[in-house]
Amino acid sequence: MIGLVQRVTGASVDVDAERIAEIGIGMLVLVGVTRDDTEQSADKLAHRLCNYRIFNDSDGKMNLSVNDTQGGILLVPQFTLAAETHKGMRPGFSKGAPPQDAQRLFEYLVGRVRTDYSGDIGCGRFGADMQVSLVNDGPVTFWLET
Repeated sequence: MIGLVQRVTGASVDVDAERIAEIGIGMLVLVGVTRDDTEQSADKLAHRLCNYRIFNDSDGKMNLSVNDTQGGILLVPQFTLAAETHKGMRPGFSKGAPPQDAQRLFEYLVGRVRTDYSGDIGCGRFGADMQVSLVNDGPVTFWLET
């Protein structure tokens, strides 16, 4: 399972010109699901997301997690993260999980984050044409893979 984490001062998701999710300071996580992913992969990613130290402490060092700061978490499914891009001029998607499996694991991940984290949580809509807006803080972006 892949989580492209961006520390943000704000992020939102719109579908059909309707705002479906929005957070202030926190993290936007674009989530990709591969064929090999399981619920254990989602458990690991959920734990890392809630505890990964990407926020500055009083000394300006990245020592705080979203749990420490009580920032928001916005989870957005993005199947293109599982694309094969190492050759050719067009991405391949054979490493990605089938849509039904990917949706189930994305929803499982959202549930795990909701269980593990008491702060503001939003999520995109699986399979929808979404417009994602963000203001990256730093910029700070990390690729987490389980």
